[in-house]
Amino acid sequence: MAHLTIQRGFNVNLARGVVSSRLAKAHMNMRCRDTIRLRLRPVIRQSFTLHASERRVHTFTEATSTVTQQGPPAYQAPKTGILSILPAKWVPYGELIRIDKPTGTYYLFFPCLFSTLLAAPMAEPVTSIASVVGTSLLFFSGALIMRGAGCTINDLWDRNLDPHVARTRLRPIARNAVTPFNGLAFTGFQLLAGLGVLVQFPTSCLYYGIPSLLFVAIYPLAKRVTYYPQFVLGLTFSWGAMMGFPALGVDLLTNSTALTAAACLYTSNIAWTVLYDMIYAHMDIKDDAKAGIKSIALKHDADTKKVLTGLAAVQIGLLAAAGTAAGAGPAFFIGSCGGAAVALGIMIKRVDLKSVKDCWWWFVNGCWITGGVISMGLAADYLIRLRESEREAAKPMQASRELKKCTIV
Repeated sequence: MAHLTIQRGFNVNLARGVVSSRLAKAHMNMRCRDTIRLRLRPVIRQSFTLHASERRVHTFTEATSTVTQQGPPAYQAPKTGILSILPAKWVPYGELIRIDKPTGTYYLFFPCLFSTLLAAPMAEPVTSIASVVGTSLLFFSGALIMRGAGCTINDLWDRNLDPHVARTRLRPIARNAVTPFNGLAFTGFQLLAGLGVLVQFPTSCLYYGIPSLLFVAIYPLAKRVTYYPQFVLGLTFSWGAMMGFPALGVDLLTNSTALTAAACLYTSNIAWTVLYDMIYAHMDIKDDAKAGIKSIALKHDADTKKVLTGLAAVQIGLLAAAGTAAGAGPAFFIGSCGGAAVALGIMIKRVDLKSVKDCWWWFVNGCWITGGVISMGLAADYLIRLRESEREAAKPMQASRELKKCTIV
């Protein structure tokens, strides 16, 4: 607060802006001690003394002054993107499922796509293109729903931790835009929707799919007890690497070749999940340390790129093993394995782990780059083997026609 003290010996003529000494003498016995208090920001206690002879204003700051620190920016409703077109009451729920940040959905979908393309040539007969496309679309819708459910469960567990991390403090539950009860009810609705998608697959998929919910529920707890919660996330996000086989009628329990391929693909995707989430974890590394949240990025901060390189080698090695078990051809090993090696090598070399912006860029774009080249290699191998199977199927018919011609002759 600032105090303007008009002392004896002068009067301030506010109308004309001049000091009249004669008026000051006429009112010598009058002492004006009224105080005018002005609000100033930032708050600094100052004293302004008006001296008649010098007609100057001296400013000084008291030792007991306090400065109000500017807090973090408040929440602002989205003005662009898909959230901006939703009704206001729906926006917190859209934010809860990260509908405006679909990268997590893509990371959940890619293992499903990998397994579908890897399993398609192993089916008897080889799965048609229409069936592969239809199955992939079902997997994508399931990934969209279940990723949202996982985010909601995560935010429910972390509702007391998120307010202490800059990136998460404005999440709907953390800022009280969604109550825990409403969040729990919303989770139930999403799980029912996910079940609706799951029952569109063969019945055996129910037995393979439902156990994954255990990992969805315990992942947020892992951050509190271990520096390696990314491995639990890997167990969750990679589950789709097994689902493509039963979805196309390839039984993992009776087909040992398919089981080996699925197991190698699943563990390969776990390594990929840990790799990209380790980069993601570097965005919050300082806040996580303050909030007591554990992550592999904190544990191996000094050797992150060495760990990333090791994870990439494991991922590509297991991916190659999955292709070998499935009988994949050169298109897979050159396109999927070779392409992934190049993509991951470039990412690991170029990513700046000290830059939040750079980590986010590689997290988002690395999904499409690495996932894209693996998918293209698998798709090329599938189409080649589909064509070969069609040729093999056509041989008996062609032989039968030639036999008929010989008989007629």
